[in-house]
Amino acid sequence: MLTVLLGLTGALTYGAADFFGGLAARRSSTLLTTAGVAVVGLIGLLATSLFVPAHSSLDAWIIGGASGLAGALGIGLLYGSLAIGPMSILSPTTAFISAIVPVSIGLGLGESGEALFFVALGVALVAIILVGFVPEQGAVRPGAIGLGMAVGSGALIGLTIVLIDAAPDDSGLIPLLANRIVSTFSLALAIVVVIGARSLRGTSPRLPGLRTIPSVWIMVVVAGILDVIANVAVLYGLRTGALTVMAVLVALYPAGTIVLAGLWLKERVAAIQWVGLALALIASALLAL
Repeated sequence: MLTVLLGLTGALTYGAADFFGGLAARRSSTLLTTAGVAVVGLIGLLATSLFVPAHSSLDAWIIGGASGLAGALGIGLLYGSLAIGPMSILSPTTAFISAIVPVSIGLGLGESGEALFFVALGVALVAIILVGFVPEQGAVRPGAIGLGMAVGSGALIGLTIVLIDAAPDDSGLIPLLANRIVSTFSLALAIVVVIGARSLRGTSPRLPGLRTIPSVWIMVVVAGILDVIANVAVLYGLRTGALTVMAVLVALYPAGTIVLAGLWLKERVAAIQWVGLALALIASALLAL
């Protein structure tokens, strides 16, 4: 039961962090907004880690750093695939693969249960596809490059979960700290590369910065704090339960974004997404049993 609660908490707060980060990016620079959220998250983790007992080891730092690199590459491929579309196919593809990779590894390592367990996993995987489905008018079949990027993104995001699960149980928040340090450095490097590329093209090297609108800064801070909560919930969910269970629950993160978009922006939730949300609740109840 605790594992399911932590998994759902992680998924919903990941989705909420994406929502507020997305709102800030609409009014500012996507790259700098992402970097801002990462920095806030790093500061939050550093502050939180002061109150969490941990045994520092080389394994914890290396595994955490590797998960940060995998996550950064995965998110980069995700954004790249969504940029060339169609989002309605590539977004749920990424979410599905991000669950299948750790589920397959967990089952391969001997994690299993009774028949109800596999029914719950199946329902959850269907829910992931439906919840992540973003209806698009005139959507076309994805190209090989876009589909390959979506699959690669999902595999890397799934690998991030696997690596965090592999970190020593007594390492406290060290794996998350290493993850965030590497991912923040990767974002900083990406900003430098973008500026360099703009300079080589003869365009202004300046990136549009975060606007000095208080609401934008507030959204960045909120997204960063939510991201910390999500990461901590997932870490301890992995330590208290099975990798397979946490993987499918975390992959339901679009649910948090969908709910907030409906409540905050009054965006219409598609019927197929409502079905996905209902199946997600059913799967969560089955997993709790």
